[in-house]
Formats: sequence, structure tokens, C-alpha cells
Amino acid sequence: MPPGITTLAADAPELSAANTGFMLICSALVMLMTPGLAFFYGGMVRVKSTLNMLMMSFISLGIVTILWVLYGFSLAFGSDVGSVIGWSSDYVGFSNIGVTELWDGYTIPVYVFAAFQLMFAILTPALISGALADRVKFSAWALFIVLWVTIVYFPVAHWVWGAGGWLFELGVIDFAGGTAVHINAGAAALGVILVIGKRIGFKKDPMRPHSLPLVMLGAALLWFGWFGFNAGSWLGNDDGVGAVMFLNTQVATAAAVLGWLAYEKLRHGSFTTLGAASGAVSGLVAITPAGGSVSPLGAIAVGAIAGVLCAMAVGLKYKFGYDDSLDVVGVHLVGGVIGSILVGFFATGGVQSDAKGLFYGGGVDQLGKQVVGVVAVLAYSLVVSGLIALVLHKTIGMRVSEDEEISGIDQIEHAETAYDFSGAGGGTVSRTPAQDTTAAPKAKKVDA
Repeated sequence: MPPGITTLAADAPELSAANTGFMLICSALVMLMTPGLAFFYGGMVRVKSTLNMLMMSFISLGIVTILWVLYGFSLAFGSDVGSVIGWSSDYVGFSNIGVTELWDGYTIPVYVFAAFQLMFAILTPALISGALADRVKFSAWALFIVLWVTIVYFPVAHWVWGAGGWLFELGVIDFAGGTAVHINAGAAALGVILVIGKRIGFKKDPMRPHSLPLVMLGAALLWFGWFGFNAGSWLGNDDGVGAVMFLNTQVATAAAVLGWLAYEKLRHGSFTTLGAASGAVSGLVAITPAGGSVSPLGAIAVGAIAGVLCAMAVGLKYKFGYDDSLDVVGVHLVGGVIGSILVGFFATGGVQSDAKGLFYGGGVDQLGKQVVGVVAVLAYSLVVSGLIALVLHKTIGMRVSEDEEISGIDQIEHAETAYDFSGAGGGTVSRTPAQDTTAAPKAKKVDA
């Protein structure tokens, strides 16, 4: 019997239809976050890269799903091997898992837990894509996803959440993915862009978002889906912890929006829609590890701090010269670090666990554990992701050519464009009869 499956002892928990339904809904909400991210990123790039940006998120839905069933779930949540990886043959292809077998003392089936965690695994590499906009071959990106989730994400997920994982056993608190998802993705993004280099025209040409309405739509979908991401990570709500996490998610995100906009107004003189959307995401990122440990007042502090510091951090790419196209490093890496570290200050000891932060009389013990978790995941992901990118860059090549990047990656990689302006202004467009669905039918030939 692989770990995580509840035996049929007399005192074993029974399947809960309510918790099972709740977790299926949460899984669907987390799945929605990946298309939401695609719109968020897609609106932030220039017109000529829109479809490529959408596809870089969507392809993760296909690739990671298959890998998860084949071996990913086993690597992340199978029997512990040396505190660094998992493995259980029954999880390979889910070949020996009954539909009613329960997950690790919880009241939901293994299949439901696996589906929920799958959505996290899908989203995480998609987050990386925003740093690589405009310049990466789609085939190379797809191969990078395969290698990255196998070598980086699955092991780190085991460290943080798997029974026996070394960060889990150390007592690092990461409610829903501050380290495993956001620091992991942000550090990976930094590692890759240091290898592949800057976009042509970086710091010279204007690279403004082409559609702020798309950005706001994507941010709204992310915010909505994040309730499933965070509240669902307690795997039920019998004790009210999921409800606290739900409220803290809303509170911290609101505070981060206000914090980002306040900084933006003071620093640049304007309240921007891009700033509001980015501020929301920074708050969502920061509360992800911390929301089960802090009070709503603590969530306000976490969100506000993240909103201001992430707004400051996105400008570092111009100072240090790394081309993080859509601020994955500034928002996800920095936001994940902030949220994870602040657990060591604001944990009340009365919600998720009895661990208390520095401001609640807990000393520096939990803070030290949080720092270890942050440094370990950041360093591992940064180095290994950079090495994966370097191997791909030196073999198949990760970047499109200079001419292809200038002309537009959508047309080169996908043979499509996001918008068809060919008929704008009342001009005529030549179409074949097969393409013209409004053309009158041909007259039938009448025999003499």
C-alpha cells in the first residue's frame, strides 16, 4: 500500500461527499488560473507575441498532465527516498489505486488529491514563461517544461509537501506554494534569462503592453481561481482553517493593490491599471505560504508589504540588466520570498499550526526555518534551471533568430496572428469562395 492511502481500519476516516465536492471545485478553480495567466501575460506583450505567450501557458496543460499521470505524482508524493524524492509504483499510471481509497487520513479520494496537485504542477512552469517573452522557440520551451518539472518541480514539491520531504520534516510552513510554486518559478525564470539573454531592443525600444483590458481580465481570473488554490490546500474545511485562508487571500490581495498603487503614485505620479493588476498578483503570491498562519490583520501587513516591495523590485531588471520580460522575478520570486519569510514574524500559532512568529512570542525559531526553505528552493531552482537552459541553448538552441524576433514570433512559430486588421478601414480583402461563407451559391447548370 503506497503512502497516503488510508487503510480500512475501524477508526479510518470515511469518504466525505462534501469535502470531495469542495476539492473538485477547487481543482477546477486552480485549472482556470493557467488560462487566466495566459490572458494576463498575453495582454502584457506586444501584438506580435500575443499568441506565443498564450500558447506557452496552454502547452503546460498538455505536457504536465501526461507526465503527472506517468510518473510525476509518484515522484512528488510517493514513498520517501532519502528525504529528497518520492516513488511508489502504484502511482505510476495510477495502476493500482481504487476509486474510493482515501488520501493520507483525509476524507477525499487519492484521485481527487492527485487532480488538485496536478493543477499546481501545470501552473508553475507556465509562470516561468512570462520572463521569456518574445524570444524563445516554442519547441525548445516545450522540451524545457518536460525537463524542468521532472528535475526541479517534482522533487521540490516532495521536499515541501511530501511525507518525509526534508523541508516538510524541518517544519517549514508553506500553506499553498510560496516556495514550491512561486520562489521555484521565479528563481527558474532568473536562471533561464541569464542564459538566453535580453530581447532585442531591451531598454531602447518601447515594449508596452498591447492590451491592458486583457491584463485586467487575466488578473481577475487569477484572483478568482486563487481562492481554490489557497483555500483548497487544507484539503477540506471541517475545522475552519480553509475559511481563514479564503478570507486572508482576499484581504492580502486588496492590501497589495493599495500598496502597489500608493508606491506607484508617489514614485511615478500615476495610478495605472497595470499596477493594480500586478499589485493584486503580488498579494496573492505573498499570502499563499502565509495565509494559514496569520490573522486577517497579519494578512493586511503581508499584502501591503508585498505590494510595495514587489513594485520596487520590478525596476531592478533595468538596474542590473537582466531582461525579465513580464516581471516574473519581481513579482513571483520576490513575492514568494516576502510571504514565506513573513510567516516567521506574523504566525499566530492559532490557525494552521501552533508555530508562532517573532511578533507573537515565538522567537526566531520559525523564522530560521522559513529562511532555510527559501534559500534551499531558490538556490536549487536557480542553478538547475540555468543548467537545463544552458544544455538546450547549446544543443537545439532556445532562441529564435534575430530576424524572426524582430518580425514577430507569432507568425514564425505559429503561422498565425492574434488580430486580423486586413479588412480595417473599409478596404477589400481577396478571399477564395471556400473562405467566403457569405458568398451566394453557384447557379446550377441546367441541361438543354
